[in-house]
Amino acid sequence: MSGPGISVVICAYTEDRWEDILAAVSSVRAQSRPALETLLVVDHNQALLDRLGKEYKEAGDVRVLANAGPRGLSAGRNTGIAAARGEVVAFLDDDAVAERDWLLHFAEAYADPRVMAVGGRTEPVWASGRRPGWFPEEFDWVVGCTYRGLPRGRVRVRNVLGGNASFRRSAFDAAGGFATGIGRDGDKRPLGCEETELCIRLSRARPDAVLLIDDRAVIHHRVPEAREHFRYFRTRTYAEGLSKALVARSVGADKGLESERRYATRVLPAGVARGLRDALLARPGGAGRAGAIVAGVLTAAGGYVVGSVRARRGGTTFSVPELPVPEAAGPRAPADGAALEGAGP
Repeated sequence: MSGPGISVVICAYTEDRWEDILAAVSSVRAQSRPALETLLVVDHNQALLDRLGKEYKEAGDVRVLANAGPRGLSAGRNTGIAAARGEVVAFLDDDAVAERDWLLHFAEAYADPRVMAVGGRTEPVWASGRRPGWFPEEFDWVVGCTYRGLPRGRVRVRNVLGGNASFRRSAFDAAGGFATGIGRDGDKRPLGCEETELCIRLSRARPDAVLLIDDRAVIHHRVPEAREHFRYFRTRTYAEGLSKALVARSVGADKGLESERRYATRVLPAGVARGLRDALLARPGGAGRAGAIVAGVLTAAGGYVVGSVRARRGGTTFSVPELPVPEAAGPRAPADGAALEGAGP
């Protein structure tokens, strides 16, 4: 096996996803390009921690760890980063499965030593069996998936999407870990943007850093029935506005909203136009999709305004902690292969 050793981190928080967690681990074990290890980080749930510990007690390639920081996805990922032995750390959602060549495509991109992060494509698996007719593809980020408007192929981006992403370990040495106080806390707080903030911080710490998305690195993400309804859509878009306000407050609106401006001025108007066209042609769902795009924009904008006011008043903050060192963490393994000087993505 050539290229860097890759540690895969899967953060889990509820026994309700037991079968999903096992499927996620199995998909990592089935990779054509094997992972160095899989780290299961449990977010302040002793019953789940004990159950997973028993499930993988004899597994030499899977380690089960407790989140060593405060409750939430960011601290769980930081725990995994600190424990990882690979030169590259990849992240997979606990309710997703990776296609067989997922890690192979990540590893290929790291042949270029300038590449500090690589993300992939996330496809939704709807609980009802198909996409709701009103749900616009432009808003698939609401359910943690790749949305219409992202560039195709292997391309440079401002930020990767956290549920299907990887970073060089040295990226965290340069920029620190995921910020706490932003991002998800189980199902209680559907915030986001923690990977956006980290990627912007990384680009500032390493101006030469290259961040990529390779849409051949595919995972399939389960969308539960509760997230197929407009109520969740509205809640998540509002939370995204809150999160974007925090990011803009931290890194400045120019960088914090750079990609969002193109999305709002080009991608979304085109989506509304398609929806209205479909409605005129009597195609099902067209009016609903156009309406959902408008509602999503307005709700996210409302969240951004509220979040900006809170941030200015000092009522909402987040911090970049030192990476925790779990007791189970061992020394980092050396890379399995050297990067190729001058190789392009």
